[in-house]
Amino acid sequence: MKCRMCGYEFDENEIPNRGCSGCGKHGCHSVHCPNCGFGNSPELDQEFDFIIKIDHHPFIEKYANIEYIDDTASSTCQIILEFIYTCHYKLNKSIAEKLYLGIASDTNRFLYDYTTVKTFELVTKMLKETKINFTSLYESLYCKPLNEVKLQGYIYQNMTVTENGVAYIKITDALIKEFGIDSASAGNMINNLNYVNEILVWIFLSEDVKSNVIRANIRSRGPVINEVASCYGGGGHKFASGARLADWDLADKLISSLDELTKKYLEK
Repeated sequence: MKCRMCGYEFDENEIPNRGCSGCGKHGCHSVHCPNCGFGNSPELDQEFDFIIKIDHHPFIEKYANIEYIDDTASSTCQIILEFIYTCHYKLNKSIAEKLYLGIASDTNRFLYDYTTVKTFELVTKMLKETKINFTSLYESLYCKPLNEVKLQGYIYQNMTVTENGVAYIKITDALIKEFGIDSASAGNMINNLNYVNEILVWIFLSEDVKSNVIRANIRSRGPVINEVASCYGGGGHKFASGARLADWDLADKLISSLDELTKKYLEK
């Protein structure tokens, strides 16, 4: 099987957890990609003859019939918004709210370096035309349960920081169960360490027993990390990348690779 999201090829019969049961759908035959975690449906091969991919991540491998990739865009939602204006489609408040949330979340409220003048121009035009109450939308993005806040405190207290400024935390399945969260929620907390003086690169490693992988979320304030991530079957942006790892030994190797990368960055 070839993953429809990342293009990774794997033997679907060797995947231990096929249907995740997360959506409540009974009889689910989804096969989660061991590389990116995307739920591929075998039935889609008979259902669809044509696939279109719209993405803002750097190109790795072609797998769709039509692919539109703009790795200068802040987000896929920015690309779609530009399509709407270029093609003169109608834009209502409901669509605008979804697109704003996509752009705001992918840029961390316009803080990341791939936020451009075009990003602000498109968003400003959308806000003027639709008059959405964008500040009220942030509650749905940033409100979190108390157990996630407690895990956040645990991460701050227990993360390791190397001499080269690489911080990492291993969030095991036992910890995930103790705090009553899921592995995806744990990984999403990574943006909270954006501006710590002593940290240049930080890695959140969370165990996902359902997909039988270690999720690695990686961020950087200097060293370009996506090339290292690609060596471990992942990828992403220069300063925001990720990977799915087979075990903790591979996770340790990823940490070492990123520490060496950061050391070379500091020596320049």
